[in-house]
Amino acid sequence: MAPLQDVYTLPAAADMHVHLRNAPGGAIARLVTPTIRQGGVDTVFVMPNLAPKPVTSVDEAVAYKQALLEIEPGVEYLMSLYLHESVTADEIRRAKQAGVFGVKAYPRGATTNSQWGVVSFEPFHDVLAAMEEEGVVLNLHGEVPSNAAEGVTVMNGEARFLPVLRELAAKYPKLKIVLEHCTTADAVEAVRELGENVVGTITAHHLSLLVDDWSANVHHYCKPSAKTPEDRRALLNAVVTSNGKFFLGTDSAPHDIKSKKPGKGNHAAGVFTQPHALGYVLTALEEGILRGDLPAEAATEAALAGFLSGYGRRFYGLPAAARQVRLTRGAARIAEALRYEGDEGSVEIVPFRAGEETWGVEWL
Repeated sequence: MAPLQDVYTLPAAADMHVHLRNAPGGAIARLVTPTIRQGGVDTVFVMPNLAPKPVTSVDEAVAYKQALLEIEPGVEYLMSLYLHESVTADEIRRAKQAGVFGVKAYPRGATTNSQWGVVSFEPFHDVLAAMEEEGVVLNLHGEVPSNAAEGVTVMNGEARFLPVLRELAAKYPKLKIVLEHCTTADAVEAVRELGENVVGTITAHHLSLLVDDWSANVHHYCKPSAKTPEDRRALLNAVVTSNGKFFLGTDSAPHDIKSKKPGKGNHAAGVFTQPHALGYVLTALEEGILRGDLPAEAATEAALAGFLSGYGRRFYGLPAAARQVRLTRGAARIAEALRYEGDEGSVEIVPFRAGEETWGVEWL
């Protein structure tokens, strides 16, 4: 007997961490944006680390949202700014009025397009205070960049960042903070011990991958890295015992296959999970149950509905999902690759677990 049901009826999901790349005119955005609903998702929090320039102003965020709506109007896009020296407290107040939901902080040099990121939060006191006052969310890429001289690697970079999380939570006690893409048991514990204003997102791929998988396949390579069996077990248990402290943020990060192939320097960091977001989570939970990482009775419909939809919407001040989706075991197969060719260019993206059977999604 399978450890999960064969069919689930759940509220439409809210994916609170996605990369859709450049728009308008970008081939990647045109390929991946229509796959949001395919994955059972109707609301996404969109990352601002575009190239050649990140989204640092309200006008840019509004224009980006409009471009995405032109590609796929059936999705609610929650927009964000990139924490940068050009962002001011006045721009935060404008952001609130314009419906921009958050500001993403990247440690400089930690991940894709983070070269404009933060070295210290001290210069941003006025911005963070304005965010606290206005209810604009601080979204943290919670890693210290690797530094061999200081003993920092991809395996302990997240743990080294946690004192910064605690300092920010203490200094700005009403600031809404998301520790994005948690990958360690230490991060889960830190989020749990802090107040209700501090939450974490968990990706679909970190519920499956270990560091050995991460290092063996270019399509598994991501920042932050996958970690240990103990860390994966903590993430799986956080999903089913969230109680609002953790919710879905896939960090789906599409890259053209040319930038993922090794041999020409570092290949791009990112795992593409958007078309089957919910299926990946269910598969990871089932595999975790079979390994004994969590009890079968913990993966209830209520726990899934909260993690995949309700908790994220509540934290961002959104109403409950208006529609439902039906997930059916084995009713879909993950493509070997997704391709787009048009005036904007051509692109090929390999999804996570390409070629495998997965859960089908039907909108109700």
